[in-house]
Amino acid sequence: MKSDVVIIDNKGNGFKEAIEATKKVAEFKCLDTKDSTQLQLCAEELLSMARSITGEIKASFWVECEGSKFDLNMTTETVMDKEKRYLLINSSSERKNEAAKTFLGMLRDAFEEAMLAEADNSSYYELPDDVASDVAGRYIEDPEWDRYEHSILKKLADDIKISIKGGVVNMVVSKSFPNY
Repeated sequence: MKSDVVIIDNKGNGFKEAIEATKKVAEFKCLDTKDSTQLQLCAEELLSMARSITGEIKASFWVECEGSKFDLNMTTETVMDKEKRYLLINSSSERKNEAAKTFLGMLRDAFEEAMLAEADNSSYYELPDDVASDVAGRYIEDPEWDRYEHSILKKLADDIKISIKGGVVNMVVSKSFPNY
């Protein structure tokens, strides 16, 4: 079974619908409250992690289910740099690019990795944090991703797979419920 595909953006549009689609699949498969909540939490953390790593996001999200195994899928396009690629690959369970399984896949992956630019962390202007905090509507971004979403996903999910081809990232979080 496959749920409807939900389009999500970085303004929060579609986020609620994605969680609702996850909830509907859990209801359809008659998961109990605890398992349904775990599945929804996995979906929330997947979406949050993707937004934390890739920044601007326009993604497709859907849930696939076969027997007692649930796969939460998200595909997005991003401007890839070495830092994003590193963070994404290290978020997977096996710490490797799932798109690089064949010889040609490994060759393409090595070529793409060599062609990536360094992350551009420069700004056009810098205000000290104490001054910037006084400016209304200014968001002070933490330069380090705290990996909170990743740690929750690692505890809840059975497997996290990341596939990167060029600027297209596909993330799959798998969760099985043995009592089902």
